[in-house]
Amino acid sequence: MKIGAPKEIEPGESRVAMTPDSAQALQKLGYECAIETGAGAAAGFTDAAYEAAGVEVLKTAAALWKAVDIVAKVRPPTETEAKRLSEGQLLISFFWPGQNEALLELARSKKASVIAMDMVPRISRAQKMDALSSMANIAGYRAVIEAGNNFGRFFTGQVTAAGKVPPAKVLVVGAGVAGLAAIGTATSLGAIVYAFDVRPEVSEQIESMGAEFVFLDFEETSQNSAATGGYAAPSSPEFREKQLAKFRELAPEMDIVITTALIPGRPAPVLWTKDMVEAMKPGSVIVDLAAERGGNCELTKADEKVVTDNGVTIVGYTDFPSRMATQSSTLYSTNIRHMMTDLTPEKDGQVVHNMEDDVIRGATVTHEGEITWPPPPPKVAAIAAAPKKEKPKELTPEQKRAQEVAAFKAQTKSQVTMLAVGAALVLGVGLIPGMPASFMQHFIVFVLSVFIGFQVIWNVAHSLHTPLMAVTNAISSIIILGALIQIGSSSALITVLGGLAILMASVNIFGGFLVTRRMLAMFQKS
Repeated sequence: MKIGAPKEIEPGESRVAMTPDSAQALQKLGYECAIETGAGAAAGFTDAAYEAAGVEVLKTAAALWKAVDIVAKVRPPTETEAKRLSEGQLLISFFWPGQNEALLELARSKKASVIAMDMVPRISRAQKMDALSSMANIAGYRAVIEAGNNFGRFFTGQVTAAGKVPPAKVLVVGAGVAGLAAIGTATSLGAIVYAFDVRPEVSEQIESMGAEFVFLDFEETSQNSAATGGYAAPSSPEFREKQLAKFRELAPEMDIVITTALIPGRPAPVLWTKDMVEAMKPGSVIVDLAAERGGNCELTKADEKVVTDNGVTIVGYTDFPSRMATQSSTLYSTNIRHMMTDLTPEKDGQVVHNMEDDVIRGATVTHEGEITWPPPPPKVAAIAAAPKKEKPKELTPEQKRAQEVAAFKAQTKSQVTMLAVGAALVLGVGLIPGMPASFMQHFIVFVLSVFIGFQVIWNVAHSLHTPLMAVTNAISSIIILGALIQIGSSSALITVLGGLAILMASVNIFGGFLVTRRMLAMFQKS
């Protein structure tokens, strides 16, 4: 079968659904590849590069649609493109079936199969095909770059001979894939980053990336994001009011605000109101990644950059991934290649449209003349962190004292029992008929040595990076003490063995500290 990628006809769209590298990977699956002339030019891929990769270059879009069995696109097809679909043909692209009912019906009438890359279920196995996350990652990174382009100062703080430059303060609203990418980029540029999300389970992710999570003092049992496909669930009106109040408090302090709150198929919630914009400092920047669905900022205009009366720049571009077309095309074509790998289990260039497969079924919106959207819920839950466990209640001083006394009694009882059992065993050995008295003297010394050694080793403070290394150092220290006692022996053999014991144990101790120092240095900023 042949798979082809036409040139995107949407104004300003620079991405392409097939790159020379992805074409070679598709050929290994047994497919022939084709592309329309100039389809990859805007993304930096020439026709010559495709030809060198063994891809057939067709002159017109009509010729390509007619020649291939599988069409790979970025944007949803226009009505004209959808009319070119033929019976049995497979289209793979972003499709947004919830907003394109007429397009969905047209594809059904053509008896073509459509796989919507925006409908790939958010389960672990499908991460490699999750084009929404791939594009959101790029959008989050590019949002920070656009903010920096419109921001009149450094991100990082500096102290120079000419004066002190304070670091920029960045607020990221929404910590999905795009939000986390924005957090990572802004922190790496040296900004002080704050982030907010209605899902409490993402707070650890935010803090692990060097940002500060903005907490709301509000008790609300939020729906686990596993039940909403990994996205945030809508909040109550009371929570929303508390949220807006927190944003009004932060607005005068923030230099850059990046909003990413968007659930596919729904209008973007308004989170940054007009009065918040008016409260911001002149020169501040707002980048609204939800502009395509109305925007999270009340003053956002889609595909435009607006400067307010108080000097705040609001960036409402809807083509952030397309502004990094080479990277976007590479990631998107890889997502499609992974989808084709699942569709080609035998690697023989033949599509097996297995509707029992969670991923294929979830992404398929039309198949064999029927509309298959919306899909049934996947058998595997969406990716989401487990809800936080409730914190244990603070104990009163009396309760703490009672616990300590109970623990001490239990420990004492355990130790007395072990000593009694040990003494009984030693006594039992001594009562064995014919046991010489000299053996018992040495045996008792041995037992006491083991007991003292155990107590010494397990009471060593774990000052090294692992308890195991601390214990091995303690054992080595006891070996050195024993060897020092024996090294003065009149026997040459014992002296040599004692010296070797001291040497090897010393290497172990100093080597442990040296390795620990080097490992700790890996986590320090030089």
